Amino acid sequence: MKACAKAAGERLPLVVRPPARQPLARSFVNVSRLSSQHETKSVVSCSVRVSDNMAQRIEAQAEHILPATNDYVMKAIDSINRGQVIAVPTDTIYGLACDACSAEAVNRIYETKGRVQTRPLAICVADVPDISQFAVVDHLPHGLLDSLLPGPVTVVLKRGDNSILERSLNPGLESIGVRVPDFDFIRAISRGAGSALALTSANLSGRSSSVNIKDFEDLWPHCSYVFDGGILPSGRAGSTIVDLITPGVYKILRDGSSRPETTEVLSKFGFVEAS
Repeated sequence: MKACAKAAGERLPLVVRPPARQPLARSFVNVSRLSSQHETKSVVSCSVRVSDNMAQRIEAQAEHILPATNDYVMKAIDSINRGQVIAVPTDTIYGLACDACSAEAVNRIYETKGRVQTRPLAICVADVPDISQFAVVDHLPHGLLDSLLPGPVTVVLKRGDNSILERSLNPGLESIGVRVPDFDFIRAISRGAGSALALTSANLSGRSSSVNIKDFEDLWPHCSYVFDGGILPSGRAGSTIVDLITPGVYKILRDGSSRPETTEVLSKFGFVEAS
């Protein structure tokens, strides 16, 4: 896992540019009538005039929408390492991901979503032991994180002085939300890139979460690749977000898709819910 090497105090300017819609192609129908001594035939010929911009968009989409399979993991890793944004399926909903150690890439996610910079991004790591490189876990009972993750849970922890996470990600916050999705494709990307991935839902800010790549079609032009994992079964519920900063106490920040399972695990480890 590589360390994040950008300047600690770097701010991320926000420029919101909602995706522009391309004009629809226009159809023209010409009807000609052919006749002979024996028969008369009606021939309908249709021609479609496609604008250059539309043609380029269709071609780009065909090249940049790929199945979320092992065959294309390296393409995703290469995009992450070049500071680009990709769209990926998780065990809950589709997300936008980039290198959490790249200030430029993180800014691109905010710009793409139209998201205010004061709203934090979570990170995704490949394996549970990786969490300790980015957040404080010493106060947690042995085995707790392994019981919650991989899975549809985001654990919120303190960064701590030893975190290698780039400080320009969520500036001013001493906590960080961490995911280890139960989805091999995105975990393989994080593992291969040697970095944490900044991760947020693949939708414009304020819109519904996406369970199908068609749900966020307006964002495709802003992604180097869109990886198609089919229709996800979560019912648009994202991960359950739980604050585990205080020893022995938890606070559910978002119900998400697995609150009952999450609270059950925490209770077994002696945690109580914050009042």
